[in-house]
Amino acid sequence: MTDTDTTTGTTKATGEDTADPVAFPQDRTCPYHPPAAYDPLRAARPLARVTLYDGRQAWLVTGHAAARRLLADPRLSADRTRDGFPATSARLAAVRGRRTALLGVDDPEHRTQRKMVLPEFTLKRAAALRPSIQRIVDERIDAMTAQGPPAELVRDFALPVPSTVICALLGVPYADHDFFEEQSRRLLRGPLPADTQDARERLEAYLGELIDRKRVAPGEGLLDDLVRRQLSEGTLDRGQLIAFAVILLVAGHETTANMISLGTYTLLTNPGRLAELQADPALLPGAVEELMRVLSIADGLLRMATDDIEVDGQTIRAGDGVVFSTSVINRDASVYPEPDALDWHRPARHHVAFGFGIHQCLGQNLARAEMEIALRTLFERLPTLRLAAPADEIPFKPGDTVQGMLELPVTW
Repeated sequence: MTDTDTTTGTTKATGEDTADPVAFPQDRTCPYHPPAAYDPLRAARPLARVTLYDGRQAWLVTGHAAARRLLADPRLSADRTRDGFPATSARLAAVRGRRTALLGVDDPEHRTQRKMVLPEFTLKRAAALRPSIQRIVDERIDAMTAQGPPAELVRDFALPVPSTVICALLGVPYADHDFFEEQSRRLLRGPLPADTQDARERLEAYLGELIDRKRVAPGEGLLDDLVRRQLSEGTLDRGQLIAFAVILLVAGHETTANMISLGTYTLLTNPGRLAELQADPALLPGAVEELMRVLSIADGLLRMATDDIEVDGQTIRAGDGVVFSTSVINRDASVYPEPDALDWHRPARHHVAFGFGIHQCLGQNLARAEMEIALRTLFERLPTLRLAAPADEIPFKPGDTVQGMLELPVTW
């Protein structure tokens, strides 16, 4: 897994289904490349048929233009409580009937929910948070260097940085981070459906108690503001606010932690690209976008068609499950020449790693700021940072969850 690692895929469009549908999702063999078994999907743009874990077939969107068009199409629903909504694992199916704020609702409800929290996630707000993020990053690196090499970067840096940031933003006590990080892990990775259900219930109970305390003695976080404005005025009830809190807390630290760890691993295993960044730090914002494109950690966005939709000569029927493979979409050679190569100079901002349309990631501005600050500071302060184990022996996450490193042993 070096600068020369590439996986060549063709991008011709066909008007036919794959004769033998590929199973989706599958595990990656390299943590920053799509599974090799997805190569036929890259050749079948913009749509292919895949088989999900339960044997159900679904449409897989693989073309960049089609993905952006369909993600903005109101005939595709994100409401996971709909009968027949697809799932990519038994764990997801186990919580499919539970209401999910923001990600799992359609307009007009989605628009109403998003307006409630949008001011905390604007570009201006992310810029204002940069000094705080820098302080948190410096404190974590201080602790690592005081302890001395080696270090386990997921535990010591990649996870605590976004956890601390989102706790401060929401008004969640960071002292409870071991609890909610563990429940987030169980929610997203199980291993059993019962683990996922239990983790969701534990998080809801914890956040419900926290919200009750805030009703009596509000603080300064986003949840406190929602308690003061939305809960007190009746715009949200307690159950809806808990659902809000779960998605904001889990998504607010889990995804960014994976991007920091996997981004670091990718740079350390591509030393030529890392040297470019170290020689010219002005490349970093573009590098973050390119890493988002290449890594595509949220691979498998789910929707269900509520009406027939024609796409390049094929028909998605009402009731069909639709899955968006961001890892395949973001490797579309008609949009990104040499799509498997890391190129800090390409204009990669229009990738779909954050989704697209009304459900485009609410926290993308904050995530970009955290990624830029974390990677820049890490390699400035530890310029000799390197892996402390062979690259191919370092474990990473399976394909049915958010992609990232399970652990990342490093030294300097």
